[in-house]
Amino acid sequence: MATPKKTPARPAGTGAVVFRDRLYTSRHLILPDGRQLSVVQGQVSAKAGDRVALDYLASHPDLQAQE
Repeated sequence: MATPKKTPARPAGTGAVVFRDRLYTSRHLILPDGRQLSVVQGQVSAKAGDRVALDYLASHPDLQAQE
């Protein structure tokens, strides 16, 4: 029995918010607290409870939240 492949840029399960990068397919974003998030295949994600990351991603002009 084959197992379905998971999209590497989209985290499995709930609890993550995914943003689409409208400008780049790959880059690193540095958060105000010094952490790094990676855009992979045009997507970047953050845990639903990570206010610093979510605020940064939501305010970034090149990023759009995915439903």
